[in-house]
Amino acid sequence: MLTERQELVLRKVVDGYLAAGSPVGSKALAADFEWGPSTIRHELANLEVLGLLAHPHTSAGRVPTEAGYRYFVDRLLPTEATAPRLSLSLVRREVDEAMRLTSETLSQVTNLLAIVTAPPIDTSTIRHVEVLALQPQVLMVVVITSTGGVTKRLFTFARPVDPGLADWAVSYFNERLVGLGLGARMLHQRLHDPSLSATESAFLDALAPVFTELEEAAQDNLYVEGTARLLNAERFADISELNALMEMLERRVTLLGVLRSTLTERDVLVRIGAENESPALRSLVLVVGSYGLPQRSLGAVSVIGPVRMDYGRAIRAVREASLQLSSYIADVYDERWGD
Repeated sequence: MLTERQELVLRKVVDGYLAAGSPVGSKALAADFEWGPSTIRHELANLEVLGLLAHPHTSAGRVPTEAGYRYFVDRLLPTEATAPRLSLSLVRREVDEAMRLTSETLSQVTNLLAIVTAPPIDTSTIRHVEVLALQPQVLMVVVITSTGGVTKRLFTFARPVDPGLADWAVSYFNERLVGLGLGARMLHQRLHDPSLSATESAFLDALAPVFTELEEAAQDNLYVEGTARLLNAERFADISELNALMEMLERRVTLLGVLRSTLTERDVLVRIGAENESPALRSLVLVVGSYGLPQRSLGAVSVIGPVRMDYGRAIRAVREASLQLSSYIADVYDERWGD
């Protein structure tokens, strides 16, 4: 625990470095304090010994270390709301559109990389299935989920499809599959019935891939916005750091795992530099919050940025986005799962 004087000096150094991006010296601090230069230099030296400040060069001023940023976030971050409010008009939007809008707005407000995860597969059920004849030999199968997701796939057959068979499939799908979870094992079992004719079974088998693809797509719903902002804001120590980050963004399963591991946190979580387990994030900061229902977190809202970033703005923006998404998802569950 620092003394009050040390906390004041640390806050001024962090604020000065975040604003200007250059080391903060004792002369710059002298204008803010009544203490003499020797007292300020003494406190700067103490903070450096404690590992909260560092000297980039012998004659330069001080910059915060990752430990200094951690102390600043945990104890010194101003509580007043200085970040602009997020204007998320999520009412009456489908889930996919709401997630996309959240990531776009969050990136714009923070000027950072924003990532939002959709609710996991086991929170969605099949709400309705439609089979539409676009041409005599071309059908489109549309699957609508309880959370508003829509999946469409075209199927082309060697011969014209009997309209009666297509109508029968619509009734069969909705009778057998509506209400089943996308990840339920019974989903594929329900598609088959020993009493069906060979023609009916073959037709169902031909259309079944739409449900498999629906499962696979639901497992990797990440909404990423602002990659260019992150690359412009961060000076990577070497090319390997940049490659690691790009690889993580491409391999979404890894990134999804990182974000899902934070869903047990009740408030916004901030991981600075080496606090991140993933090597791709070791030179960056992850700010993440969860959204969902009162008794269950369903997804994550996050921003990724350089260690030198506006922590207050990022934390408040993530927290507000989480609250607005939680309110939205609660309305979705009441409206679409309650009937």
